[in-house]
Amino acid sequence: MLVTLKDSKATAVIDSIGAQLISFKDSDDSEYIWQRDPQFWNKCSPLLFPIVGNCRNDQTILEGQTWKIPKHGFCREMDFYVSEQTNTSVTFEIRDTEDTKKIYPYSFRLSLAYTLTDGTIFMEYRVTNTDDRTIHYCLGAHPGFNCPMEDNAVFEDYDLVFEKAETISSMVYDSEHLEFNPDNRIEQLKRSRTLSLNREIFKDDAIYFDDLQSRKVSIVNRNTGRGVEVSFPGFETVAFWTPYPAKAPFVCVEPWNGSAIYATEDDEFTHKNHVQTLSPGTAKSYGLSIGVL
Repeated sequence: MLVTLKDSKATAVIDSIGAQLISFKDSDDSEYIWQRDPQFWNKCSPLLFPIVGNCRNDQTILEGQTWKIPKHGFCREMDFYVSEQTNTSVTFEIRDTEDTKKIYPYSFRLSLAYTLTDGTIFMEYRVTNTDDRTIHYCLGAHPGFNCPMEDNAVFEDYDLVFEKAETISSMVYDSEHLEFNPDNRIEQLKRSRTLSLNREIFKDDAIYFDDLQSRKVSIVNRNTGRGVEVSFPGFETVAFWTPYPAKAPFVCVEPWNGSAIYATEDDEFTHKNHVQTLSPGTAKSYGLSIGVL
């Protein structure tokens, strides 16, 4: 099922499969969300839960047992139901099922609320512990944006512009062992807000920042000033990705609480960096928004 939200400045379309934002257009009908060309990537904004990235050998230990959780979790193909809806807002929700219990032991409720306000789409991810014990999980967003966003522009015309000046290195992803290595880093910014996009910076897969100060980043055409701004106050880390060496016309901004396995981590899920924890009967919300520049 597709749900359309519309105000005077923008239109958003969300698919109930995965509660995925599949279109975000401004009043000029310009599309900002990647349109799922399977030649490059057949998703556009998946919700990552209860794992972000991969576990070691796709297995992890929870509650004393070994569980096989697929990369990025199980939400991407689940059909969320609509629990609330207006002309400019909609809330999608899932709960644990017999199938989720086969790969993740906990009872939970997960909702994703979209609200379109003055041309900006606000997203609230909310996890509720419906179990009788403490639950542990990771949560991530993975929206892909057209890049270039304008005719007569190219990928390399765009910059990532951060909220604050940063001195930061990215953790290199070891594609052979499928893990991040905290001891292998590449300096990306030094007292700067701007990281220029080019294909080569993605040669080691995603660019992952685990100690970023900013909670806002824009993808901006340096020649025109047009682009999108992504705010992620509810998330502790962020990654950027486009497939390499393919010249895919998109880039993802991925706010994460959690990540693929670190080389320094063991297989106990509760030891993961940025793992989230909820006591029985409690809930936690995580905010994200996308606006047009």
